[in-house]
Amino acid sequence: MLGLFRLAVRNALRHKLRTGLTVLGIIVATMAFGLLRTVVDAWYAGADATSANRLVTRNAISLMFDLPLSYRNKIRQAEGVESVSYANWFGGIYIDEKNFFPQFAIDAASYLDLYPEYILSEEEKRAFMRDRQGAIAGRKLAEEYGWKVGDIIPIRGTIYAGNWSFVLRGIYRGADKKTDQTQFFFHWDNLNETVKKREPNRADKVGVYIVSIRDSGRAAEISKEIDAVFANSLAETLTETEKAFQLGFVAMTEAIVIAIEIVSIVIIGIIMAVMANTMAMSARERVREYATMKALGFGPRHLVVLIFAESLTISLSAALAGIALIFPAADFFASKVGTLFPVFNVSEQTLWMAFAAATCIGVVAAVFPAWRAATGSITKGLGSIG
Repeated sequence: MLGLFRLAVRNALRHKLRTGLTVLGIIVATMAFGLLRTVVDAWYAGADATSANRLVTRNAISLMFDLPLSYRNKIRQAEGVESVSYANWFGGIYIDEKNFFPQFAIDAASYLDLYPEYILSEEEKRAFMRDRQGAIAGRKLAEEYGWKVGDIIPIRGTIYAGNWSFVLRGIYRGADKKTDQTQFFFHWDNLNETVKKREPNRADKVGVYIVSIRDSGRAAEISKEIDAVFANSLAETLTETEKAFQLGFVAMTEAIVIAIEIVSIVIIGIIMAVMANTMAMSARERVREYATMKALGFGPRHLVVLIFAESLTISLSAALAGIALIFPAADFFASKVGTLFPVFNVSEQTLWMAFAAATCIGVVAAVFPAWRAATGSITKGLGSIG
């Protein structure tokens, strides 16, 4: 096996420039494929990080419409419901419009209980609970803007007009690498008290209810029961699993996701054609050599193995280099997009897909040259100028 590998390497290096350019192409293609697949994974990260035991109740018309605060007690009375919290999307601007990050006004105690993946120290949690003007931010978000505990965070309201100031009382970290660490949370009571003074008709309203249920297997049944309570009311509800709620946002940009997936496949197709051309040229140049080997007693099987070994040596060695470069490329990309993708991690599945694609390229590129070498005539081969 070692001897076969050495021979494959020697054959591959006969034309160093051609092989080098092919290897470079596969490296770039593998890296691009891995990066594009990571972007697709990042798009679905919010849905993948959800809990099967959490439901989201919103206004049936649109998220743009609020729900009365009084709905909380009625939702809690539904059979199978364990606890209920609520939140409002704030949508303010931090210094400049380009500094986008998710901002939520939450019922702090119940919300944090429902999301144990947001880990705060006990000291920070107590400080946040005591300070009505307090806020907490994810570790990634705090690092992005250089925030420290105790900093004053000014935010200009858009949905809720005015200039708002929050005291950063804690920086949470994620329980695992799938946890979104780019969010900003503050007290709903703080928002509601201010809204009562400025716009009384918008007070005591929430954007969504987060519902914890005991049995995830009854999610559909409990969702229907909750929505039935508010049927024919002035604010009917739509309740769905947290995953379905998150996928609803992905569906808004589904065309972009599909386009990225298509491009990632096209990249593999292009490099497969390049690799096939390299192997075809290599085999064509060695027609006389293969004929000589046949005349000396080497069978077609030996030639097929030799050609496949050379093709796979080129494709897999280049793929391994490309896979190694996916990580720094992903880190560089993540640093440029900031908090646009809250979770941007290269998954193990992406690495295996890149490796499988490279293997497929090596195999497919060798099929025709191997068939031609195995079935070619010795006489014609020896008379070839090739």
